Amino acid sequence: MAKNRCMSAVITIILMVATTLLPVGAQAEKVLYVGGTQSLTGPFAEDSAAVLGAIEDYVKYVNETKNMAPWRSEKFPADIKLEVMWRDDELKPPKALSIYEELKAKGMLVGRISGSPIALALKDRLWEDQMGATSMATGPYYLSPPQSCFTYYPIYTDSIAAIADWFKSNWKEARKPRVAYLTASNAMGRSIEIPEMKAYLEKTGYEFVGTQYVPLVPTSPPTTQLTWLKQKGVDLALGVMINPGAQPTVKEMVRLGMGPNQPYKMTFGVPAPGHAAVFAAAMGELGDGYVCAGSFRPMDDLATPGIKFCSDLQDKYRSGKRITHIMYEAGVLEAMVQVEALRLAMLKVPFEKLTPRVVLEEGFYKIKNLPTGDISSTPLTYGKGDIEGVDQVRIDQVQKGKSVKVGIYPLRHIFTKK
Repeated sequence: MAKNRCMSAVITIILMVATTLLPVGAQAEKVLYVGGTQSLTGPFAEDSAAVLGAIEDYVKYVNETKNMAPWRSEKFPADIKLEVMWRDDELKPPKALSIYEELKAKGMLVGRISGSPIALALKDRLWEDQMGATSMATGPYYLSPPQSCFTYYPIYTDSIAAIADWFKSNWKEARKPRVAYLTASNAMGRSIEIPEMKAYLEKTGYEFVGTQYVPLVPTSPPTTQLTWLKQKGVDLALGVMINPGAQPTVKEMVRLGMGPNQPYKMTFGVPAPGHAAVFAAAMGELGDGYVCAGSFRPMDDLATPGIKFCSDLQDKYRSGKRITHIMYEAGVLEAMVQVEALRLAMLKVPFEKLTPRVVLEEGFYKIKNLPTGDISSTPLTYGKGDIEGVDQVRIDQVQKGKSVKVGIYPLRHIFTKK
């Protein structure tokens, strides 16, 4: 019996020594998850697919190089592997809620929002759990009360205000310009209908006329809505639309002789996700005059470090199956923010003690002037109650079939105060 005990002790010691001599990869992996819920089914499918592809490519880059970006010197911990974990919520709030609970149970420490319906369903749950999340939706519903969803382009109302500022700066007539909402008939489109937005427009010298709604993806041209705007003498129409709504709207505008370069002079402007670069590629010169605020640079702007990085990622990780949609840039930004939050949190707390709250407080809240290679309009800065990331709004207009930067304006922080 004593001999057996002695032999057992020897074997245990041998195993312990052998374990310490094993390479790190042979021991239990330390894994952190990024990603989250995606809307790969429905009207946001193309946008979401581009975001997901970029997150996957960025994670491969960090795992392989441990670099955070070509222009940064910080390194991600060498002993930790990143994995992308996601599910398709089909833009259905109940499904997004169940996905969130599933991913949280699997150890997810960060989350994401795929659209306004998902934001309205998840944002309070995320705040209760103190889970930080990146967001493809940017409604003013995030700003009051404090939330833990972080954006990388301006909220819709701030983008709308920037377009109004730009248009007013170019207004030459003595009378007040007449403004109306021409917006999608969903939560995203209606999010701009807050008293503060109307008050800002009137304060800056506009006459507010009213609102017209267009289905998120129209099944017929919005002739009635545009005719109403024309009858009311509207000079500037503002709304929130995706490209499947904005493109048929502008086609009908042209047919009715409406637009900056048409017999009836009216400018139509939207925030991202009505991206001007996507719009211009689809519409060409037919779309001249269309305005989008808060979006991203065209994907062929390789002189910009962040766009070159996006191109290099695709050269390496998806040769022959490139993603050309501009939301690939947004996916790189989301991945950068999620991974940076994890990295910063681990500077304060060891891997084994990470929690969503720790990543929120020691990660997301500590992101200051995060350089993005000029993908975003400014470097990203977050904090408690400071979720917008950027502090300026880029404005692009389609001119001669191309997306052209026409200005940059400060955020006006227009949101409903509760």
